[in-house]
Amino acid sequence: MTLTVRTVRLDLDAAAKLLDLVPADRPVTWLRRGDGLVGWGVAAEVRTQGATRFADAAKWWSELIARTEVHDEVNEPGTGMVSFGSFAFGDDPGDSVLVLPQVVVGRRGDLAWLTTVGDVSVVPTPAEPPAAPVAVSFADGALNGEQWMSVVADAVARISRGDLEKVVLARDLVATATEPVDVRWPLARLTEQYPMCWTFNVDGMFGATPEMLVRRERGLVTSRVLAGTIRRTGDDERDLALAATLARSSKDLEEHEYAVRSVADALEPHCSSMNVPEAPFVLHLPNVMHLATDVAGVVHDATTVSSLQLAEALHPSAAVGGTPTAVATELITEIEGMARDRYAGPVGWMDASGDGEWGIALRSAAISGSTVRLFAGCGIVADSDPEAELAESQAKFVPVRDALTTG
Repeated sequence: MTLTVRTVRLDLDAAAKLLDLVPADRPVTWLRRGDGLVGWGVAAEVRTQGATRFADAAKWWSELIARTEVHDEVNEPGTGMVSFGSFAFGDDPGDSVLVLPQVVVGRRGDLAWLTTVGDVSVVPTPAEPPAAPVAVSFADGALNGEQWMSVVADAVARISRGDLEKVVLARDLVATATEPVDVRWPLARLTEQYPMCWTFNVDGMFGATPEMLVRRERGLVTSRVLAGTIRRTGDDERDLALAATLARSSKDLEEHEYAVRSVADALEPHCSSMNVPEAPFVLHLPNVMHLATDVAGVVHDATTVSSLQLAEALHPSAAVGGTPTAVATELITEIEGMARDRYAGPVGWMDASGDGEWGIALRSAAISGSTVRLFAGCGIVADSDPEAELAESQAKFVPVRDALTTG
């Protein structure tokens, strides 16, 4: 069966919020500073699992493109056929998904567009707004704070004896409401509170990530690496002093260097030239500050390697796994004590040319009916302190936690 995809220009008020157009019918979002992509409905989707989850999804997408007729009058990255994906962190357990929405609305600066699949007639207008979550309560997930600190201490001991250099350990928090939670409610809060982050939702995996795993646009590849974190106090003068402390912290600089090196090494085989800054900058977010580095390159194999394949090559980076990667991911499986599922896996979108943006599913949660499972992770190195790491994880829960409980 041949699919027909049409993209037309859209006259959209500059003040209109893309999220306001989205109904509750399987919404997808990828938003930053008011621009990006939103969609709803399902024209086609595939679920994949295990070590071949990326390759199986890429094959499905290629086959779908081959039997689709596209009429695109805009011809920009993100127009025409666009899929949204969310992938499991590890080979097992957890499923991954790549979906072609029935309707996509996109905006980039002054340009806006509408993409439809099949015989769908859509005039984007504000949808029925979501209701606020009702009576949300929070409880520890797989491990409580004390148990998780003991896991961190175990990891520090292994690092100290030379088993590995760094491991990222995560924990979860379970929110329960008395009625099903409409994901559009927390998404709206996240776009308002964290405009510098990429607010995403694919198949119930949602959040506001500060970390761009990889963007591919017309041959140029960029990746934003975050590693090394300090909690904000809310006092601007104190926070500036903390930012300076972070920028000089040997523990955090070491953790950051591992992450940058892992990204540069993974991208290098695909790039004819690369730019890797010598020193990181401090990224200021409302709840935390991070050491950040933007790695850029020119892809020499753009015709054969899509943004999704680049994401697979980069995943898991040291920022979410550790160093050496294989040893760190084995240790995560052994001691973390919970299933990550799609937490810290690639999440984003890709068009038919292979251009796209894939973030890391951080500051995130998985929603299922009236239950929302929040995630947070911390990079553990030789001089990590379990209590400090617990406090950092609590700071990283704040974006989604607040989005579920504030008006």
